[in-house]
Amino acid sequence: QVQLVESGGGLVQAGGSLSLSCAASGRTFSSYGMGWFRQAPGKEREFVATISRSGDYTYYADSVKGRFTITRDNAKNTVYLQMNSLKPEDTAVYYCAASGVAWSTTRFEYNYWGQGTQVTVSS
Repeated sequence: QVQLVESGGGLVQAGGSLSLSCAASGRTFSSYGMGWFRQAPGKEREFVATISRSGDYTYYADSVKGRFTITRDNAKNTVYLQMNSLKPEDTAVYYCAASGVAWSTTRFEYNYWGQGTQVTVSS
């Protein structure tokens, strides 16, 4: 079992930055591929970024590539999402998730989810 708790969301103006954190419980954090997803009102939950178990591989959705960076610190059981050059269309609830596979862009391969944190970008 893994419990995930996100933090760091908030309100920011377009062009600004936010840093999200996701703290995981348990001693097996390094055995999980981690991902960030987001869900805007009336839309399906969509993939944002994923990072491999050791952190040596990352992959991003085209919509955030070059603006967002996913990292992890296995010693602290934490995964991060640095978001720069934010746009109003980035407004959503952001979720971190843990997968039993090395990494994944597919939400159905994630077994554990956090409660989400709201990110609002004003124009």
